[in-house]
Amino acid sequence: MKPNAIINSHAEMKLGYEQVRHIAWLARLGLSEEEVEKFSLQLSNILENFEILKQVDTANVPPATHTIPLQNVFRKDDVADSYSQAEILSNAPKQAEKCFKVQAILE
Repeated sequence: MKPNAIINSHAEMKLGYEQVRHIAWLARLGLSEEEVEKFSLQLSNILENFEILKQVDTANVPPATHTIPLQNVFRKDDVADSYSQAEILSNAPKQAEKCFKVQAILE
């Protein structure tokens, strides 16, 4: 099935059984018969909503990257004293050359 064959026409946006199965195959999803029927209705509704949105006149609407103003929610960085290397390594079960020594996990 070709990717463009998923959408039948602009007039009718109903997704059929085979189309939902194909979408599920592309997404590597195993769907039951009930799920195919459920998603067929849900995906058809989503496509119908996009068709409704296409009718909105946006000719005089400036492009925007964000719908709401952005603000920084992070605190300012405060310079503070840190632990010494010796203090940190004192908790290590094994050390080598002033580093944590861990078991290799790669073959």
